[in-house]
Amino acid sequence: QVQLVESGGGLVQAGGSLRLSCAASGSIFSINDMAWYRQAPRKQRELVAVIATGGRTNYADSVKGRFTISRDIAKNTMYLQMNSLKPEDTAVYYCNTYLRTRYYAWGQGTQVTVSS
Repeated sequence: QVQLVESGGGLVQAGGSLRLSCAASGSIFSINDMAWYRQAPRKQRELVAVIATGGRTNYADSVKGRFTISRDIAKNTMYLQMNSLKPEDTAVYYCNTYLRTRYYAWGQGTQVTVSS
């Protein structure tokens, strides 16, 4: 059973930066398109960024140009560099596969709070 552990969240002022990490207990990043998701209070979970097995990336329009997804396959770790943060980025951030049918068990997520 693969475990996903997100970390790196925190409280930051608008305009600041954070780097999130997603550590997996197995070698999953070379065999799955992976993604970062977020869920704000009283809102549905939304897709933030995707990195395909070949390295191609894609972003939600709301974060394009500010967030960067990357991974270190050897370390079984994926990252989300978040710059120019806005209050509307406040959410719990999760990592998982991009394909719903291949979801692993969800981790606890990491809270990101951006103050104005």
